[in-house]
Amino acid sequence: MRQDTGTGSDELRILQLGWMLFLKIFSDKDKELELLQDDYTSPIPEELHWDAWAGNDEGMTGDELLQFVDRKLFPTLSNIDLSTGNKRALLVHEVFDNNYNYMKSGIHLRQVINKLNEIDFNNSKDKHVFGQIYESFLGELQSAGTLGEFYTPRAITELMTELIDPKAGEQVLDPACGTGGFLTAVIEHLKAKASSVAEREAIQHNVNGWEYKPLPYMLANTNLILHDINLPNIRYGDSLERPLSEYRQSDRVDVIIANPPFGGVVSNNNENNFPQTYRTKESADLFLILMIHLLKDGGRAAIVLPDGSLTGDGVKQRIRQKLLEDCNLHTIIRLPNSVFQPYASVATNLLFFTKGEPTKNIWYCEHTLPEGQKSYSKTKQIKLSEFDSLKLWWHEREASEQAWQVSIETIAANGYNLDIKNPHKAEEEEQFTSTQLLNLMHSSFQKSDVLLAQLRKELV
Repeated sequence: MRQDTGTGSDELRILQLGWMLFLKIFSDKDKELELLQDDYTSPIPEELHWDAWAGNDEGMTGDELLQFVDRKLFPTLSNIDLSTGNKRALLVHEVFDNNYNYMKSGIHLRQVINKLNEIDFNNSKDKHVFGQIYESFLGELQSAGTLGEFYTPRAITELMTELIDPKAGEQVLDPACGTGGFLTAVIEHLKAKASSVAEREAIQHNVNGWEYKPLPYMLANTNLILHDINLPNIRYGDSLERPLSEYRQSDRVDVIIANPPFGGVVSNNNENNFPQTYRTKESADLFLILMIHLLKDGGRAAIVLPDGSLTGDGVKQRIRQKLLEDCNLHTIIRLPNSVFQPYASVATNLLFFTKGEPTKNIWYCEHTLPEGQKSYSKTKQIKLSEFDSLKLWWHEREASEQAWQVSIETIAANGYNLDIKNPHKAEEEEQFTSTQLLNLMHSSFQKSDVLLAQLRKELV
């Protein structure tokens, strides 16, 4: 792909590889379904199945292949017949209607196709190995510029899933699912606990995601298919575009687990879909209100939020107050700044809450960097094993140098500020801005001038 003039950046290569992987995996899954189900009919026309046009390594190449992909494959699949209500057809339409073939050389395209043909996605060993490759491929999104927003480190998704502990039969939702990291963590968690075939089959219907950007939507669907979900239950669309008043009891879920986008400004005036008192342009704050609303009474949530959402006046304070009054925010895990580097260096937190009863006390637990390590990076990523002591603490909580408890009275008296520093740590040296330092120096010079004037008088 690097030799092709059409895929000259990591982002374009990921977009190109994305639709190719999706179609190959989708087609391989179709073959499996045709064997397992007598009445199964693929939504893809026979001549557009991967094997029909790409399966022969000595098949179409050059301009012939390029014209077939650009003029036949994409136009047909993006306009696939949706009148039958076939959900797999809708999935194909949404993937191809929002994508392109970026490669300009049919010869290079054939070379990439032939590499993909070496993988059999119906072979469990091949699929397992490729699943690991795909996971690292999604991890590379961290270094692909703007695409990094779609990836949460695997150690974080697995930790949050283990602690929130989704049960069989519960409806689980990630309303900002990106490439599906939380969804696959939940799927594997439920698979490990499933005690019957029915429970394993129910996972497909109970694990839900929402995503509004074409690339992560496509990558998430591919990710879930790799985790044995025949028809991923991922809705394509903006999670904030529906007025809160339109949701019904049947829309509510048992568990929400998510890393909502933060630092962004909402578009299309979507803040008007929320009650006046909570309207803001900050995406993370609106997602928090949405997630509180979508939980059933007794429902549980585990979410990632930046420090900026834990403090602030006005609408930010009112949103935090609603969280604390409507839900029991029982735990906040404070993470180091570098967990989401290189695309975000802000400090982040993991919030765990249950809807239906107000907060009385909040436990804080601070996760520190491994000894001798100054920060996380691409080569030194956060590992699940680092949370072993935290997982033990989770079940038998005691105050320590890393854990402390704060009452709701203290938090309310402080303007519902949730940015509570570790009281066991010695206060760090106060940091000042350049302007503050100049003002302090100016004040100091003024005092010096007064003292010098007094000294002169005394000497005279």
